[in-house]
Amino acid sequence: MTFKIISVDEKKCVSCKICEIVCSLEKEGVLNPARSRMRVYSLYPRVDVPVVCRQCNDSPCKNACEYDAISRNEKNNSITIDSINCTGCGLCIEACPFQAMFLHPETNKAVTCDLCEGDPTCVKYCPTKAITYVPWEESLEAKRGSEKRLYQDLNLFVD
Repeated sequence: MTFKIISVDEKKCVSCKICEIVCSLEKEGVLNPARSRMRVYSLYPRVDVPVVCRQCNDSPCKNACEYDAISRNEKNNSITIDSINCTGCGLCIEACPFQAMFLHPETNKAVTCDLCEGDPTCVKYCPTKAITYVPWEESLEAKRGSEKRLYQDLNLFVD
């Protein structure tokens, strides 16, 4: 079975942050980007990058969790966080090479993109199509050679 990921084309991002807004509305019922499961980082003038969970095959966040709070959804291959087991310790956040794990501002529990059960709201509302939901093989990241290449090219986040 081929799984899909959210693919990012930083060249198309205009930093409107609609993805953050619709994510917070979908997941939290409020218009509050701090509650979004993704972030748009402005790096340089006119260089903005939506950062979202890459659903890494090796799952460094899951491997770092000492409380068995992170698993993989078998239906869509997304990372899932069990808020009951999550202590908010931040080990998963430190382990994420893309800085795509966040602490919820009110619950202090880890949150990340769960791909909206296979129908990502952020993708539907991105006006420039900077973010798409495609099979890994069709993603820009795959065409560039790896999940990390986009971020390495922009000198982002990855060691």
